[in-house]
Formats: sequence, structure tokens, C-alpha cells
Amino acid sequence: MTGSTLGVEEEFHLVDPTTGALAASSAVADAAVRGEAGPHVQPEISTTQLETATGVCRTLDEVRAALVATRLEAVAAAQTDGLTVLAASTHPTAAVSDLVLTDAPRYRAMVQRWAGLALGQDICGTHVHVGVDSLDVAVGVMDRARPYLPLLLAMTGSSPFHTGADTGHESWRTVWWSRWPVSGPPEPMGDADGYRAVIASLVGTGMVPDGSQVYWDLRPSTHVPTVEFRMGDVCTDPDDAVLHAALCRSLVSTLAGRLDTPAPVVRPELLRAARWHAARHGLGGQLVDPLTGTRVHAADAVRALLAELREDLDSRGELAEVTALAEQLLARGTSAARQRRVLAEDGDPGAVVRDLLRVGRTAV
Repeated sequence: MTGSTLGVEEEFHLVDPTTGALAASSAVADAAVRGEAGPHVQPEISTTQLETATGVCRTLDEVRAALVATRLEAVAAAQTDGLTVLAASTHPTAAVSDLVLTDAPRYRAMVQRWAGLALGQDICGTHVHVGVDSLDVAVGVMDRARPYLPLLLAMTGSSPFHTGADTGHESWRTVWWSRWPVSGPPEPMGDADGYRAVIASLVGTGMVPDGSQVYWDLRPSTHVPTVEFRMGDVCTDPDDAVLHAALCRSLVSTLAGRLDTPAPVVRPELLRAARWHAARHGLGGQLVDPLTGTRVHAADAVRALLAELREDLDSRGELAEVTALAEQLLARGTSAARQRRVLAEDGDPGAVVRDLLRVGRTAV
């Protein structure tokens, strides 16, 4: 049944636990490539990164337990080379020149195809998979979910710093990722045939080898029967990751019930503007409603989304928990906001790294 299952993938930076510096580890990356870093740990394109993937979950308690377990698994993998993991979408002080390509055919092929884009991936993200009954349902949900993507992004910002500088954005990862020609919000496709036609065209141009290298903010998975939300930053606190997963799942369920009505018409220019505005400001002020082109206070947008999803969340027994997690996030702010507060109070970028590591350790 659509929306009954979900899973979460998270990407992390490898760092020296004493200095907090970004650290490349061919040993850890090679172990992940061989499948020996842990059952839920996977390699990433850089040897300074690891990815984790939960199993299939059905309740938020299962999601929370799985996130804690997979994060601990990533920590254990990093510790085999004296390192640990950092849960944020950018490392506050690292430089792109610190990256080392993971030695695997998949990543060598990506560099051959994408050149400098693939070599500069010093960003990490969160991906939420929600089970769907068919590709037609996945595409129908995608077409209807587009206006919600900026708000979901705004609730996860954890990348205000890049190469040691304050970017002025809550999610610089979004800006950095937008350089890829197959990123961003997808345009409406109508049905499974429409989606297949788009992928066939991209493959035909040589842009991608298949649908697995289309990196839209929302896409059907090519290997499991899910729709995959890809716009989120890494949530430093697992509470925020649970919230993000819950909202993605509930949105899929709710929108799947609207497939007999036309998808809302959203101008691509407004959707791109709303996405950029969410990456720039996060929950710190106003957001852009891509349906109306007007601004709305971020807290009002979050509460309006909860009201829209209320029936579905209540039917799962999740309404109280999700509402509490959302109010907690609104009260304390995103990871990006916390990172800026730490820097303002301490004045040392290293303090930001230390705080991220402390929050990560405390949370699990």
C-alpha cells in the first residue's frame, strides 16, 4: 500500500575526532566498496564520506531506532581508521581540494561523464524513500508534491558554511548541488510513460546512463518500489530526520489520494525561486509559496502543512509526535541556525565542528 513503508539514507563526512578536520580514508572507503564496512554502510564518491541506509520501516519508532543504529554503524566503520563521522551537509572549514575520489568503477565513470562536477562533491544529503504501489502512482505523487519541496528543504538546513566562509545560506548544499544539469525540482510528467520518455531522452543525449543518475529533488527509485525525496540536508539531530521522514511519508499518502484530480500548476520560475529562498533563509523568516508567488512566515507554512496532513498523521497515530517534533524545530531552529549561533558566541570555526560532533554523539 502506498505510504505504508519508508526508509532513510544519510551521508556523512569523515573527520578526525581530535581536530575535527575533514579526513580522507581509502581504507574505510575500500571496505565500504567491498561491503565490509557494515551491513547498512555504503561508499560515497569521496573517501571523505560514507552513506548509510536503513532497512524498510513502518513506524516512526522503527525509523528512529534504525537511524540511531545506522549512525552508530557508520561511526564504527570510521573508527577502524581512527576517525568519526560528522552529521552536516557541509564541513564548516574543509576545502574542495581535501577530497579524494573513491576508487570504484562507478565513481571513475562519473568523473569521466561529469568531470569537475563529480570531483567537487564535498556535500552530504538525506534521502527518504516512501513505498508506492506503482510507477504511475510515483509519478502522480511527484507531480503533486512539487510545491511542497521548498518547505521540506527549509526544515533541514545544515550547510551554512563552505570552504571556511559563511555563505549566507542555510543550505549551501542546495546551491552547490544546483550546478548539476540533472538536479532540482522535476517538471510534471503525467504518468509512467511520460517519465520513461523523459529518461529515454536524457539517456539518448548521453546525459545519463540510466534513471539512477537523474538527481532531481524527487524521483522514482530505479531499484526499489519507492518515490525518493532527495532535497533534504543532513539533519544533525536525528529528531529532525525522523520529522523529515514522517512528513515525506505522510505527504505521499495524502497526495496519492488526490490522483483523480489535476496536479496543481506551478510556474517553474516560481518553484526555483521558492527553492532558492528556502535554501537561503530556512526557517529564519519568510518563505515563498510557489503556488501563489507570495511570501508566508515559515512557522505558518510548517503549521499549514501539518494541518493539511493531519488526517493521515492521525490515522497512523503520529500526529502528536510529529507536531511536537515540528514545534521543537521551530523553537530551536535548524542545524544551520545553531552553527551560526555557536560561531557568533565562540568566534572559532573549530567550535562549530566540535559542537556538531557533540550533538551527534549525544543524539545517538
